[in-house]
Amino acid sequence: MNTAPASAEEPRWLTEEEQRVWRFYMHATTLLEDHLDRQLQRDAGMPHIYYGLLVKLAESPQLRLRMTELAMHAKITRSRLSHAIARLEKNGWVRREDCPSDKRGQFAVLTDEGRQVLRKTAPGHVAAVRNAMFDRLTPEQQKSLGEIMQIVAEGLQPNEAGADLPWLR
Repeated sequence: MNTAPASAEEPRWLTEEEQRVWRFYMHATTLLEDHLDRQLQRDAGMPHIYYGLLVKLAESPQLRLRMTELAMHAKITRSRLSHAIARLEKNGWVRREDCPSDKRGQFAVLTDEGRQVLRKTAPGHVAAVRNAMFDRLTPEQQKSLGEIMQIVAEGLQPNEAGADLPWLR
Protein backbone atom coordinates (compact mmCIF):
# COMPACT_ATOMS: atom_id res chain seq x y z
CA MET A 1 0.00 0.00 0.00
CA ASN A 2 1.41 3.40 -1.01
CA THR A 3 1.10 5.82 1.91
CA ALA A 4 3.39 8.48 0.45
CA PRO A 5 1.77 11.93 0.39
CA ALA A 6 0.51 13.19 -2.96
CA SER A 7 2.98 15.19 -4.97
CA ALA A 8 2.90 18.93 -4.24
CA GLU A 9 2.48 19.46 -7.98
CA GLU A 10 -0.55 17.20 -8.31
CA PRO A 11 -3.78 19.26 -8.28
CA ARG A 12 -6.58 18.51 -5.88
CA TRP A 13 -9.23 17.90 -8.52
CA LEU A 14 -12.80 18.73 -7.66
CA THR A 15 -15.03 15.82 -6.79
CA GLU A 16 -18.12 15.26 -8.92
CA GLU A 17 -20.23 16.94 -6.24
CA GLU A 18 -17.84 19.91 -5.99
CA GLN A 19 -17.89 20.28 -9.78
CA ARG A 20 -21.69 20.19 -9.74
CA VAL A 21 -21.84 22.90 -7.05
CA TRP A 22 -19.17 25.04 -8.76
CA ARG A 23 -20.89 24.88 -12.13
CA PHE A 24 -24.29 25.77 -10.66
CA TYR A 25 -22.67 28.66 -8.78
CA MET A 26 -21.02 29.97 -11.96
CA HIS A 27 -24.19 29.48 -14.00
CA ALA A 28 -26.40 31.21 -11.42
CA THR A 29 -24.09 34.18 -10.76
CA THR A 30 -23.57 34.80 -14.49
CA LEU A 31 -27.30 34.71 -15.16
CA LEU A 32 -28.11 36.83 -12.10
CA GLU A 33 -25.59 39.54 -13.01
CA ASP A 34 -26.90 39.59 -16.60
CA HIS A 35 -30.52 39.77 -15.36
CA LEU A 36 -29.75 42.72 -13.07
CA ASP A 37 -27.64 44.48 -15.71
CA ARG A 38 -30.43 44.21 -18.29
CA GLN A 39 -33.03 45.51 -15.81
CA LEU A 40 -30.89 48.51 -14.88
CA GLN A 41 -29.93 49.26 -18.50
CA ARG A 42 -33.60 49.16 -19.46
CA ASP A 43 -34.83 51.25 -16.50
CA ALA A 44 -31.95 53.70 -16.01
CA GLY A 45 -29.42 53.28 -18.82
CA MET A 46 -26.68 52.07 -16.47
CA PRO A 47 -24.97 48.79 -15.65
CA HIS A 48 -25.33 47.09 -12.29
CA ILE A 49 -21.86 48.18 -11.12
CA TYR A 50 -22.80 51.87 -11.59
CA TYR A 51 -26.01 51.38 -9.63
CA GLY A 52 -23.98 49.87 -6.79
CA LEU A 53 -21.68 52.90 -6.77
CA LEU A 54 -24.63 55.28 -6.54
CA VAL A 55 -26.18 53.24 -3.72
CA LYS A 56 -22.92 53.24 -1.75
CA LEU A 57 -22.64 57.03 -2.12
CA ALA A 58 -26.28 57.45 -1.07
CA GLU A 59 -25.58 55.45 2.10
CA SER A 60 -22.46 57.47 2.96
CA PRO A 61 -22.24 60.53 5.23
CA GLN A 62 -22.72 63.72 3.23
CA LEU A 63 -23.34 61.50 0.16
CA ARG A 64 -19.57 61.30 -0.47
CA LEU A 65 -16.68 58.85 -0.25
CA ARG A 66 -12.99 58.96 -1.02
CA MET A 67 -12.40 57.33 -4.39
CA THR A 68 -10.12 54.69 -2.84
CA GLU A 69 -12.77 53.79 -0.27
CA LEU A 70 -15.46 53.59 -2.97
CA ALA A 71 -13.23 51.25 -5.01
CA MET A 72 -12.81 49.06 -1.94
CA HIS A 73 -16.57 48.87 -1.33
CA ALA A 74 -17.24 48.10 -5.00
CA LYS A 75 -14.40 45.53 -5.11
CA ILE A 76 -13.02 47.04 -8.33
CA THR A 77 -9.71 48.52 -9.45
CA ARG A 78 -9.15 52.24 -9.06
CA SER A 79 -8.83 52.50 -12.85
CA ARG A 80 -12.22 50.87 -13.40
CA LEU A 81 -13.73 53.13 -10.73
CA SER A 82 -12.27 56.23 -12.36
CA HIS A 83 -13.83 55.23 -15.69
CA ALA A 84 -17.20 54.53 -14.02
CA ILE A 85 -17.18 57.84 -12.14
CA ALA A 86 -16.37 59.66 -15.39
CA ARG A 87 -19.47 58.12 -16.98
CA LEU A 88 -21.60 58.94 -13.95
CA GLU A 89 -20.27 62.53 -14.00
CA LYS A 90 -21.22 62.80 -17.68
CA ASN A 91 -24.78 61.83 -16.72
CA GLY A 92 -24.76 64.45 -13.94
CA TRP A 93 -25.27 61.81 -11.23
CA VAL A 94 -21.89 62.21 -9.51
CA ARG A 95 -19.26 64.90 -9.22
CA ARG A 96 -15.66 64.76 -8.03
CA GLU A 97 -14.26 67.03 -5.36
CA ASP A 98 -10.65 67.41 -4.33
CA CYS A 99 -9.74 66.22 -0.86
CA PRO A 100 -8.55 69.20 1.23
CA SER A 101 -6.29 67.04 3.43
CA ASP A 102 -4.64 65.09 0.57
CA LYS A 103 -3.79 66.84 -2.68
CA ARG A 104 -3.76 63.50 -4.53
CA GLY A 105 -7.11 62.32 -3.13
CA GLN A 106 -10.58 62.92 -4.48
CA PHE A 107 -14.11 62.39 -3.28
CA ALA A 108 -16.97 61.06 -5.37
CA VAL A 109 -20.15 62.94 -4.43
CA LEU A 110 -23.71 61.94 -5.27
CA THR A 111 -25.61 64.81 -6.90
CA ASP A 112 -29.30 65.63 -6.56
CA GLU A 113 -29.79 64.15 -10.05
CA GLY A 114 -28.05 60.97 -8.88
CA ARG A 115 -30.38 60.73 -5.89
CA GLN A 116 -33.38 61.19 -8.17
CA VAL A 117 -32.27 58.42 -10.52
CA LEU A 118 -31.81 56.10 -7.51
CA ARG A 119 -35.29 56.90 -6.19
CA LYS A 120 -36.75 56.20 -9.62
CA THR A 121 -34.73 53.03 -10.26
CA ALA A 122 -34.71 51.36 -6.83
CA PRO A 123 -38.26 49.89 -6.90
CA GLY A 124 -37.65 48.04 -10.17
CA HIS A 125 -34.24 46.89 -9.04
CA VAL A 126 -35.43 45.50 -5.71
CA ALA A 127 -38.27 43.73 -7.55
CA ALA A 128 -35.74 42.16 -9.93
CA VAL A 129 -33.52 41.03 -7.03
CA ARG A 130 -36.49 39.60 -5.12
CA ASN A 131 -37.88 37.81 -8.16
CA ALA A 132 -34.54 36.38 -9.27
CA MET A 133 -33.24 35.34 -5.86
CA PHE A 134 -35.06 35.81 -2.57
CA ASP A 135 -38.54 34.71 -3.69
CA ARG A 136 -37.00 31.38 -4.77
CA LEU A 137 -35.37 30.63 -1.41
CA THR A 138 -36.79 29.74 1.98
CA PRO A 139 -35.71 31.92 4.93
CA GLU A 140 -33.39 29.10 6.01
CA GLN A 141 -31.80 28.92 2.55
CA GLN A 142 -31.35 32.69 2.54
CA LYS A 143 -29.58 32.52 5.90
CA SER A 144 -27.34 29.65 4.74
CA LEU A 145 -26.48 31.44 1.50
CA GLY A 146 -25.56 34.59 3.42
CA GLU A 147 -23.32 32.64 5.79
CA ILE A 148 -21.64 30.79 2.91
CA MET A 149 -21.01 33.96 0.91
CA GLN A 150 -19.59 35.69 4.00
CA ILE A 151 -17.10 32.84 4.50
CA VAL A 152 -16.05 32.94 0.85
CA ALA A 153 -15.75 36.76 0.80
CA GLU A 154 -13.74 36.88 4.03
CA GLY A 155 -11.40 34.18 2.73
CA LEU A 156 -10.73 36.15 -0.45
CA GLN A 157 -10.12 39.44 1.37
CA PRO A 158 -7.04 38.94 3.54
CA ASN A 159 -6.06 41.67 5.99
CA GLU A 160 -2.29 41.39 5.65
CA ALA A 161 -0.23 44.07 3.93
CA GLY A 162 0.53 43.42 0.30
CA ALA A 163 -2.72 41.51 -0.37
CA ASP A 164 -3.56 41.47 -4.10
CA LEU A 165 -7.00 43.04 -3.95
CA PRO A 166 -8.62 44.94 -6.85
CA TRP A 167 -8.89 48.32 -5.11
CA LEU A 168 -5.18 48.22 -4.25
CA ARG A 169 -4.21 47.88 -7.91
